[in-house]
Amino acid sequence: MSKPVTIRVPEELHAQLKERADAEGTTVTALITEAARNAVRDPRLDGAAEVFRRFVADNADAFDAAFPDDAPARLDASGRAA
Repeated sequence: MSKPVTIRVPEELHAQLKERADAEGTTVTALITEAARNAVRDPRLDGAAEVFRRFVADNADAFDAAFPDDAPARLDASGRAA
């Protein structure tokens, strides 16, 4: 269930929000809702996905050696199976 929240913004800001929402194919409400989510997001998660990707990339060979039956097919530079 959602709760309505009323805020007042200057007309110029509303015009900018509307322009951005139109460009992204969304609504002003959706933009503001996403901004509110970002405002309360746990900052410890910032960059966590990149840290995980780097860890996996740096250790892929070790995982493959330890679990050869589960090793995924490698892709070449074009994205095709090597």
